Amino acid sequence: MLKRCGWTKDDALYNKYHDEEWGVPVHDDRKLFEFLVLESAQAGLSWITILRKRENYRKAFAGFDPIKVSKFNETKVKQLLKDAGIIRNEMKIRAAINNAKRFLEVQKEFGTFSDYMWSFVDGKPLVNKRKKLSDIPATTPQSDAFAKDLKTRGFKLLGSTTIYAHMQAVGMVNDHIMSCHCYKRKKI
Repeated sequence: MLKRCGWTKDDALYNKYHDEEWGVPVHDDRKLFEFLVLESAQAGLSWITILRKRENYRKAFAGFDPIKVSKFNETKVKQLLKDAGIIRNEMKIRAAINNAKRFLEVQKEFGTFSDYMWSFVDGKPLVNKRKKLSDIPATTPQSDAFAKDLKTRGFKLLGSTTIYAHMQAVGMVNDHIMSCHCYKRKKI
């Protein structure tokens, strides 16, 4: 039996996400936008709730195409507020649309969102040495700086805690506990 980080609680969906995605470095801008949308939707909820709604989010948010999402209008907002397949929180929906616009601005300035984002960790994952889940912080100086910069650029609902979760998800940091089978996996 594989040793995993305890937060998966042996849930099959969590295990698949943990083993195949969490902590794997991502440089694809559409995937990064997906994680930003999902992380901001997760605020105040469990990540498993969002994972279970992920495919519904993919449909509702145009395959996580930031160009299409940036063009969502009031009619689309009202439609999304009726969509039981996603978190029907108006503030979170509007933040996703706003963040799509800001995302495109960052792409224009830096070439890719990935180049911008990875600059907060000097272009390579930070490999931590966590022995137990309680060793993992909610924020770090890097997530503080990243979140602060996002805020100055007009992004919404992406504070330091949410951004640290994003950094973990997209492999900017390796926060697998050291005994986890994913801790030493080859970096992509």
